This record gives sequence, C-alpha cells and structure tokens, in this order.
Amino acid sequence: MELAKFLGNVSEACKVFGYSRDSFYRFKELYDTGGEEALQEISRKKPNLKNRVDPKIEERVILMVTENPALGQVRVSNELKLEGHSVSAGGVRTIWIRHDLETFKKRLKALEKIVAERDMILTESQLQALEKAKEEKIAQGEIETEHPGYLGSQDTFYVGNMKGVGRIYQQTYIDTFSKTAIVKLYDRKNALVAADILNDRVISFYEENKVPLLRILTDRGTEYKGNREQHEYELFLALENIDHTLIKAKSPQTNGICERFHRTILNEFYQVAFRKKVYTSIEELQKDVDEWMEYYNKKRPHSGKRCGGRTPMQTFKEFAHLSRLKMIGYDRQISV
Repeated sequence: MELAKFLGNVSEACKVFGYSRDSFYRFKELYDTGGEEALQEISRKKPNLKNRVDPKIEERVILMVTENPALGQVRVSNELKLEGHSVSAGGVRTIWIRHDLETFKKRLKALEKIVAERDMILTESQLQALEKAKEEKIAQGEIETEHPGYLGSQDTFYVGNMKGVGRIYQQTYIDTFSKTAIVKLYDRKNALVAADILNDRVISFYEENKVPLLRILTDRGTEYKGNREQHEYELFLALENIDHTLIKAKSPQTNGICERFHRTILNEFYQVAFRKKVYTSIEELQKDVDEWMEYYNKKRPHSGKRCGGRTPMQTFKEFAHLSRLKMIGYDRQISV
C-alpha cells in the first residue's frame, strides 16, 4: 500500500509484489478498518484446534519419546493405546513436528538436554560411541519356523569398550517364531561363552515352558563352528540333541532376525542407558539389561508376522501347544 501510494499506481505496485488488484483492495479495506492486526488474522496457517489432541496426551507423547527416543510413531501409538489413549501414528508425528522431534537425532538431542538439566555427567567416549552412525544391514525375507522351539537364532553383538571394564560382548538368542529374546553379557567371545548362555538361560527357559528346542541357526563365526569333539559349543548342542544349522557363507541376512533385534536393543536400550549412567562393571550393566529384556518380552508389543501386536511371551505361550503336538511320538500315538 505504501508502494502504491509512492508510485501513484496500484497496478504497478501489485506487479512488484506479485498480488492481484483484488487482493490489494481487500488488504486495504482490512487495514483501514482494523490496522495491522486485522491483516495478521487472515493468515492461512491457523491450526485447526478441533483436531488437536488433548494437552495431557500431547505431554505424554513428548515424555515418551524423550524417555525412549528410538520408538517410532507406530510404536508410540500402540503404547498409548495400551494406556487407553487413542492417537494415530500420523497424530503422533504431527505432535513431534510441532515440538521439533520428528527425527531420531532430534529426539536424542532432547534427551541429552534433559540429562544435562539433571546434572548427569557423561564421559567423552560414551558420547562419541553414541553418535556413531548405525549402518547395520536390514535383513529381508522370512525364516521358516512353525512353532515355538522349532528354530532358535543365536548371534554375538559387540556392545562396546567400557572404560575400566574393557570390551563387552552380548550373546543373543531369539526364538524365531515368537521373537522371545534372551541375552547375556561377556567380556570375550568364544565357544565357551556361546554355550554358556544356552546352558545358563536358554535351555532352562524351554524346560520351564515344557517346549523342546529342536534347532539353532548361527553364523560361521569361530565361537559357533568347529570340530565337535574339541569345540565346546558344538559339543553342547550334541549333548542336548539340538540340531545346528550354519548360515550360507557371505549371507548375513539369513540370520537377520538377530540383526534386527540388535538394532532395536542398541536404539532403545544401550544408547539411552549410556546417556543416563556411567557403568563400572558388566554385572551392573547386565542388571539393567535384564530389566529391559523383561519389558521387551512381556510388555512391549511386537508388530511381527506371528505376534500381530502381542508381546513375544504372549505369542510364545499362546502357540506353545503347537510344539507339543509335533513332539516325537505324537504321530505314533495317533496311528495307534
């Protein structure tokens, strides 16, 4: 309007700013009646407050992602539904965008800010380890598995080098049908520790649930592959009458179920835990890992093919009867 007054020509002023004459006279009428405030009120960027979620639910969404920044929008939506709140995955993302939290990196920064406000000090090595890019290969394809105990998947995961403790390795075991996972930490990787997790935790888990473990799938690492008579892991499997299947050479995606789990525990547990606490021993870290695994197996909904929103343990228990139906001797009883 000032330019039109200076030029003495409305058309020329509209050409300079890219507006039509109709818009010019509409703006002028608003300005004459209400001043600059009247012009601000016609912004097209007004939020539709009718579609806005309840402020308390919005606060819960923000708290949830700052507590666990690795959760995706679908997972947050599922967790809220379990709490009795109905918010779509798209609605969760809208809240994230509104609070500048739409990416994993931004949510990590938000968590870092909260930790700083609480005077929690992190070592430089932990910060550097946390910022490393996660370039784990996403495996494709489904593993053939018919019931709990039909096939277990085992792998070694390098957690990191903790100051004053040394290298930390995680032995991971997953029931491929139910996605129930069992983990244990060690300061080395060899055949002995690979067998130890089976003897200490895995076999007892299946015995408690009265489900037989038939077969285990591993990669070709030295902790899993060797001469049966001289290799602790191979010997243990033979004594327990468990078949051992090795993945195809140079095909890590065959054991992709463990790769996916490692990405999950890295994002949802280790990266968050190392920001909150400085660990001084494997035992201390193992205690927190066990608590998170309790949540993972019994409380965290899984969107996998067979889980369908159930937790891994719910899936395991619901389909455990399938393994009993196929136990050796069942067919003979039927034929008799």
